[in-house]
Amino acid sequence: MPYTPDLHVFVDGPAVARAFADHLVQRLHEKPAGPFFWALSGGSTPKLLFKLLAAEYRDKIAWNRLHFFWGDERCVPHDDPESNYGEVKRLLFDHVPVVASQVHAVNTDLPPEEAAAAYGELMVKLLPANSDGLPMLDLNMLGMGGDGHTASIFPSNMATLLTDPRICAVATHPDSGQLRVTMTGPVINAADEVVFLITGNGKTQRVAQIINREHGAEDFPVAHIKPTSGKLRWFLDGAAAAEVGY
Repeated sequence: MPYTPDLHVFVDGPAVARAFADHLVQRLHEKPAGPFFWALSGGSTPKLLFKLLAAEYRDKIAWNRLHFFWGDERCVPHDDPESNYGEVKRLLFDHVPVVASQVHAVNTDLPPEEAAAAYGELMVKLLPANSDGLPMLDLNMLGMGGDGHTASIFPSNMATLLTDPRICAVATHPDSGQLRVTMTGPVINAADEVVFLITGNGKTQRVAQIINREHGAEDFPVAHIKPTSGKLRWFLDGAAAAEVGY
């Protein structure tokens, strides 16, 4: 069976970032009242997005409605250059009127296992639940590594993390050994919408392999992200989509 997300292809990374920013505005318009729960990711395209939102979307977004989460976080202090939270703070939060109490960062002062458990408990407390009792994000923004990983679900740990019954778990980066807190597969797939932002010619082959369901596609975590009842969209630039028959 072909893997059939809703594909959107744009000319380059900045165009992908702008398209997602406009999509966020539209989603907020479609849900005109109450909180909006958005999980962020790291990566080069999200950096472009955060800078764009700070520069041009300050007055287009109801920041007081947004609750921010992270699909994964490195177990480093928030002021460490590798912190996903720290990056968003520098590029976005310091420049727009977010509500501080609605920025839900992973508490990386805790030991990793405790941080993962606490973050899962926080999500259960704050988010609505689906029929399986899993917390439901309105929008989970994800990226894809060249190895087909997403959040911190890597090919090396996907056998457990894609089906882990916990909300969040601790993952080990396969190369650096760095520990990270990550949302698990069931929670990612519980979101009302999952949007992948994928750019660059370093992702071309992997994108085509997964979208076209070529041999070996199931070996990559991204291929298993299929929201249970929500929408799945891929926002790609021309380079990443070059070998996809869209």
